[in-house]
Amino acid sequence: ERSRRLNMTVESRRMRRLSPSGGKAPMPEAVSSDDERSEGSREQECGMASAAAAGPTPLSEHGALPWTGALVWPLLLAVPLVLSSPLSFASYKEVFPSEWYEYDPATDKPKPLGLTLGVLAVAVGQVFVLAFFYLYRHRYLTRGVEPMPIQARGARPYHFAEGVQTHLSQPEGFVLLVAYLSVTWVLDLMPKSYYSFEGSIQWGNLFACLVTQDGIQYGMHMLEHRLSPTIYQKSHKPHHRFTNPRMFDAFNGSLADTILMILIPLFSTANIIRGCNVWTYMAFGSMYANWLTMIHSEYALPWDGVFRRFGLGTAGDHHVHHKVFKYNFGHLFMWFDMLGGTYRRPDAFAPKLFNVGA
Repeated sequence: ERSRRLNMTVESRRMRRLSPSGGKAPMPEAVSSDDERSEGSREQECGMASAAAAGPTPLSEHGALPWTGALVWPLLLAVPLVLSSPLSFASYKEVFPSEWYEYDPATDKPKPLGLTLGVLAVAVGQVFVLAFFYLYRHRYLTRGVEPMPIQARGARPYHFAEGVQTHLSQPEGFVLLVAYLSVTWVLDLMPKSYYSFEGSIQWGNLFACLVTQDGIQYGMHMLEHRLSPTIYQKSHKPHHRFTNPRMFDAFNGSLADTILMILIPLFSTANIIRGCNVWTYMAFGSMYANWLTMIHSEYALPWDGVFRRFGLGTAGDHHVHHKVFKYNFGHLFMWFDMLGGTYRRPDAFAPKLFNVGA
């Protein structure tokens, strides 16, 4: 439209110079310096308009390469799978002495090995998540093109090393989570089955733990927002200062927020799904902590479209909550928002705030 108007202006000026006026001779058709500048400006504006119209490059145009990042999901379960699977090359019975893992609930105290491996499982999952995100953010998985930012304003600039340091050093983040795991484990506060090394990952129980945790967290999250302004300001508001979050903001909030929205649901889930063994507990901890990290990504991730089809939580869904506050209270699953009428898709709800591909 801008180009069309400029063309009309130039043509109008040219016609005025050619038309008779007071017996004066017509002006030559040479284009003035102003017109030359208009031509150059028109070409530049056309180029800028084309670039703006193109927008961020959709993930679909990068081919299959970004999808290699989906390997991060099975790798989140690396520790419990390698040590407990019947097909494993390194069974825990061959790696550790029997007195380290044999457990009789009537006479034995919880074995420190279970706690150590549980923390290790989450840490190894984080290593794989950080490695994937480094390659993705730095364009190694997108053929040198910036991944699709979720918000139209673009991703916040920062140094990756600073992000990692901030992420891992938050006292209300992994520090508090490790303290919770240590206290509940050593003081024998978990159901007895959680201390057992028998068997491998119980996939049904793992799924039940993830859904239960997210359901309770959905309720606690909504209560923090709606129960009392004082509770919200002292607990959850510090996390909401990030209206355009990055992945490393996942656990950046307050101690009260972590206790209310993460630790209470974790302890409640353990006492509701009581039949888990130690491997299922490890798998649940790693899946939960690392999925919670990835939904804070500032970029759309390769699997987001598939996840959204099944109501699984994506970074785009969670950005809606950070931007607007009153929708998408769920984290891993959007099912509770859909049932409660609080779910909003980022592209359909506010297309001016979120990129179409997000």
